[in-house]
Amino acid sequence: MRIGFIGLGRMGKNIVLHLLEGGIEVVAWNRSPEPREELGKEVKNLKGSENLTIVETIDELVKSLETPRIIWLMVSAEAMDVVLSDLISKLAKGDLVVDGGNSFYRETIRRAKELSEKGIHYVDVGTSGGVEGARNGACMMAGGSKEDFERIEPVLKAEAAPDAYGHLGPVGAGHFAKMVHNGIEYGMMEAIGEGAAMLKYSDFKYDLREVFRVYQQKSIIDSRLVGWTLAELKNDPNLDNISSVIGSAGGAGKTKGEAHWTIELAKEMGIDAPVMKAAVDVRDNSDKDEESSPNGFRNKVVATMRWQFGRHPVKKKV
Repeated sequence: MRIGFIGLGRMGKNIVLHLLEGGIEVVAWNRSPEPREELGKEVKNLKGSENLTIVETIDELVKSLETPRIIWLMVSAEAMDVVLSDLISKLAKGDLVVDGGNSFYRETIRRAKELSEKGIHYVDVGTSGGVEGARNGACMMAGGSKEDFERIEPVLKAEAAPDAYGHLGPVGAGHFAKMVHNGIEYGMMEAIGEGAAMLKYSDFKYDLREVFRVYQQKSIIDSRLVGWTLAELKNDPNLDNISSVIGSAGGAGKTKGEAHWTIELAKEMGIDAPVMKAAVDVRDNSDKDEESSPNGFRNKVVATMRWQFGRHPVKKKV
């Protein structure tokens, strides 16, 4: 199977590498050349490297695929319309576009409708698992028609961890599920951060590495999030190398991201979401907390999880 792939950032590049190992042929393009060059270097000696073609223009990508084409987009929500506007005129009826990024589900539905008027199919895939998951097997939530899902299922199967993908409903369902996932994620991470701060500043003078090691052994909160926290604590017990300014999917609260969308949608639906809202508020205001304060440490714990799973820029020194 041969697909086009646009967007070679942290997630996109690792997805491509994993797809190649899974036997999927990929024609890859990125607007800026540096990610293309980096992928070219990393693919050397990789099993499946012969399945990769890196092109320098979007026109070359489209011409390298036989119709009906499948083209996967792994770009930011802000860049999606720009990329699509450049791509649509080059596509033919029956081609299928996959949005694997973090688009707002209502924008996804709008885009799918606009493309359907031109005979172009659209599937949205919410992707979870961070950079590590992208490279070794992600969790993937798909929205679209049953027929379109079946068309891309070999790609999903090659990229996802075992049994970690599914068809969740019509167009928009994948991104809606991923949006809610991120709201849940925020709440869980904030609770871990608050608990870690309480442990650190208690009278017991805990070694957090030992506490989190025990937590990670079959406790109810045993999880990848606890494991990622432990991994950073082992390297940096006081998290001196982590910023207390957390940042967020929306960019430190300056631009709305998935967790913000989740809260707004919950309000529209008449659902109180105090945990998610509080977690987002903490992130949006984390720059106001003193780094050396208990709240500053709480923020660092959340930030370190972001570093571990997404390599988000929270390190003070690299």
